[in-house]
Amino acid sequence: MNSSADMFLTPSDPTDTGTQQIRDAIRDAIVERRLAPGTKLSESDVGGLFNVSRTLARAALQALAYEGLVNVERNRGAFVAYPSPEEARQIFAARRLVEPGILKSAAERITAVQLKQLGQLLVEEGRLMGERGQSARRAEIKASGDFHLMLASISGNLIMQRFMEELVARSSLVIALYGQSSASSCGHSEHAGIIAALERKDVNTACDLMLHHIEHIEADLDLRERKGFDLRQAFER
Repeated sequence: MNSSADMFLTPSDPTDTGTQQIRDAIRDAIVERRLAPGTKLSESDVGGLFNVSRTLARAALQALAYEGLVNVERNRGAFVAYPSPEEARQIFAARRLVEPGILKSAAERITAVQLKQLGQLLVEEGRLMGERGQSARRAEIKASGDFHLMLASISGNLIMQRFMEELVARSSLVIALYGQSSASSCGHSEHAGIIAALERKDVNTACDLMLHHIEHIEADLDLRERKGFDLRQAFER
């Protein structure tokens, strides 16, 4: 089947990796805000979109449900999770607790090469901010999240890295619902300040900047609902 989903799957996908690749493709669409909270994800639609069986589609949706990105409702099916305002507050409270600890661990291990990689990510984020269009905006959002995920990777704690993957994805859901402006996608200058503090080995300042950064994102939230695309439209754009 030739479809817009082909870019997410390789022609040689075996059964044991197809589920993971479907999960990753849908997860990316959620993180990049191409799939809005509340979007229905039926097994038949997912299977048809990716040209796989409903069994594989179901397994992918269950994996996303385990991460808190999808809700599976009895007799209704699966939907992109729709976090409440209270859940949104809890997600950002978790980030305030977790990310300074990640920064401290990363600061102990970070190398000159990794600092350069963070700087390159910052340059790419800045480049994308200067471009227009939905595809550039989605790429900018992803680059912003990648900054936090790279720090988690540098920390060397695989458990925290997995936890941050979930927090970044769930933050994207919250921002999709309640974000008011581009500030929600993580301030470019704030990322730069964190990198500069790490370069100076000023861990306390880096942690303070991270907390300010997270508070800045949360302060941009309101309770207005944002409308997105359905499943097929998300992968056709």
